[in-house]
Amino acid sequence: MHRGILGAPDGVELEDGRVLRLLSAMEAIEARREARTLAKEEREIALCDNACLIARALERDGEPVYRDGAHVLRELTAEQIGTLAARWAKFNAEVNPPPTADTTRIEHLKNVWSTRRGSGCTGACCENSQPCPPRTASDR
Repeated sequence: MHRGILGAPDGVELEDGRVLRLLSAMEAIEARREARTLAKEEREIALCDNACLIARALERDGEPVYRDGAHVLRELTAEQIGTLAARWAKFNAEVNPPPTADTTRIEHLKNVWSTRRGSGCTGACCENSQPCPPRTASDR
C-alpha cells in the first residue's frame, strides 16, 4: 500500500484484493454532483452518494472496478454499497480525523504536519553539506 504525504496509507486493502482509496476534494465534489443526477427522490440521495463514492474509490490493480455510480447501483445491493461506504468512511476518518475526533490523534497529526526537515538551506546554492556562501551587496 502506498503512503500519502503524511505517511498515512492512501488506501485500505479489502479481503478480496480490491482497494478503497482516499478521494481528492474534486473527486468528492464530482461524486456528489453525479449522485444528484442519479437520485430521483430525496430519499435516494444517500444511496446514490455512496454508490458514486464507491465508483471513484474502489480499485483493483490500480484501475477502477466500476465506471460510475450508475454501474455500482446496477451491480451491487444497497447493503453491499452501504458496507463499502462505511468501510471507506472509517478509513477516511482515521487518516483525516474530524474536528470532534480524539485530541491525542489530532495533536499527533499537527506535530507531523508542522515538523520541518532540517534548516532552510537545502544546498541548492552550493555543494551538499557546505554552508551557503555569504551574500554580498551586489547579490541584493
